[in-house]
Amino acid sequence: MDRYEEMITFVRVVETHSFVAAAELLGMSQSGVSKAVSRLEQSLGVRLLNRTTRRLSLTEQGHGFYDRCSEALQHLTQAQSEVEKSRTVARGILSLNVPSSLGCKIIVPALPRFIEKHPELAVKIAMSDRALDLVQEGIDAVIQVGTLRNSSLVARRVGHLRGLTCASPDLIERIGCAPRTPADLEPEQCIAMFHPDRRQARPWIFRRGNEVHTLVPSAPLSFSDPESAVAAAVGGAGFVRTLDFTVETQIAAGLLQPVLAEWNEGATWPVWVLYPHRQPAVKIRAFVEFVTGLFADEGL
Repeated sequence: MDRYEEMITFVRVVETHSFVAAAELLGMSQSGVSKAVSRLEQSLGVRLLNRTTRRLSLTEQGHGFYDRCSEALQHLTQAQSEVEKSRTVARGILSLNVPSSLGCKIIVPALPRFIEKHPELAVKIAMSDRALDLVQEGIDAVIQVGTLRNSSLVARRVGHLRGLTCASPDLIERIGCAPRTPADLEPEQCIAMFHPDRRQARPWIFRRGNEVHTLVPSAPLSFSDPESAVAAAVGGAGFVRTLDFTVETQIAAGLLQPVLAEWNEGATWPVWVLYPHRQPAVKIRAFVEFVTGLFADEGL
């Protein structure tokens, strides 16, 4: 029996006013309880209990020691309860990193529902497309779109996004007509987008049945974020190929016009939630479940 168990035994003896009652409560023998208290007194070098055939009473030192032990055990019990609760209830701070456009358009507007469902949770969210060290930066999970980079992180696919190629009606009028095939596109008329960590233009891959056409954009303007590329396309700077949710408002307003729709077969990008450990905390599991449902609700 260690010191912690001896302290528990002592507290239970005081609370029940009896070695016999404490033994029944702890599932021990009466002699085992008596020996535990004696060992505790011997290690402390003081008498904690006055023992008579009729009753037990605390010594002066025993009163002070009991108060401290009782308070400590209450804190330990509370800590244990909180840990046990954390295994079943999403609580604490959930630190996330989300791509800017996806976060602003889809994730952030839905977060009030997530908080309402998990009232003991607070969400701390950063918008960034850069590569992150989750453990070093204290981030619980990130959302990533597209092909996964080599990583030791656990990845859960939660949905997918569709891509579109668009241009402003003014641009289409200037060049004479909308392109009928990807070969009709001039690379210098296509606005490039690049990943902040790589600085290389992302190629455009078109598919129609067994036909595949790849184009590397080389317009004078290139961007690391879709919102800027879309704004440039609205201004007539060139064609833009981006995720559909980033242009739906502009298309509805007539500011952009989709082209080459029949070449968008398979133009989808997977959406992943990445986190460091194979046994994620409840708050991370809750977020994965929420995002999976969110993409299903959005029909993406």
